[in-house]
Amino acid sequence: MPGAAARRFYLAVLAEGGRIPARSVPRADRAARDELVRIGLLVENPIDDSYFAVSPRAVAEQAGVRMRSQATRLLLEAEGLPAALDGLARAYDSVPRTPGRPPAPVVLEGSEQIRHRIAELVSDCKHELRTAQPGPRNPETMALALRQDLGLVRRGASLRVLYQPQVLAEAATVDYAAAVTEHGGDVRILDEPFQRMIIVDRAVAVVPAADDYTRAAFFTDPAALSFLLAVYDRDWARSETVRWSAPKAQPATRAVLDRVARLLAGGLTQRAVASRLGLSERTVAGHIARLRTHYGAQTLFQLGWLMRGEGCGE
Repeated sequence: MPGAAARRFYLAVLAEGGRIPARSVPRADRAARDELVRIGLLVENPIDDSYFAVSPRAVAEQAGVRMRSQATRLLLEAEGLPAALDGLARAYDSVPRTPGRPPAPVVLEGSEQIRHRIAELVSDCKHELRTAQPGPRNPETMALALRQDLGLVRRGASLRVLYQPQVLAEAATVDYAAAVTEHGGDVRILDEPFQRMIIVDRAVAVVPAADDYTRAAFFTDPAALSFLLAVYDRDWARSETVRWSAPKAQPATRAVLDRVARLLAGGLTQRAVASRLGLSERTVAGHIARLRTHYGAQTLFQLGWLMRGEGCGE
């Protein structure tokens, strides 16, 4: 694309009828002239030592053909890369890892680089994928995860996923869970805070290395993996199964409301309920307001008492 100076000079040439003698080009405009010649918007005529303007549409068409050709070539090269590097990849995998000092975690920065590396690990997963994902889930992320994880379970690998109860109100996450569980995956809910992590084939574990998730640490040390697997197994043992394929039988908002009610009846404060369910205090306050209306309670203490009387805390 021509710069501002080149655009001005091109318009000046058009104002002269689309042709300008070489000797008439001011010294200050020679760089702009050279830029237009490189792009193809100006062509030199050696017969009369002048430059004439070329239609931008013709230049754009020629450039488009050239760029599409380059893009096609790059796509073909990209498709052939895995096969071209397959021998080297097998050689790398076959090299025995020398005992001694445990390998340090690899830390990657940038969301795009982290997502790309995780996608590589999942595509290479052969036996088991475990993920723990607290907090809300992005619909675009869930669409990508669905394609990726369906491929994993269809090729026979085991899939375990942990979420917090707030995802029961997220249509994209419910659809994801219903689809992967139908094909053999296991997606559960845990009513308490837990560590975000991904464990692939018990060989690589991924955990956040920054609060905003812009850095991630990839562990391959057996001791670190053993610890993270034990943490995951502890959380999994306390999790609850969900009938993802029958969301109408258990509406998302009703399920979250019931969980809020049980925790309040068990004596938890509004803040503790929000922390346990991974919800904002404002969201929990809205659920409490609906419960007060339902039970006719004036205070939080009265609400807890009335709900315990109905067995909500059991």
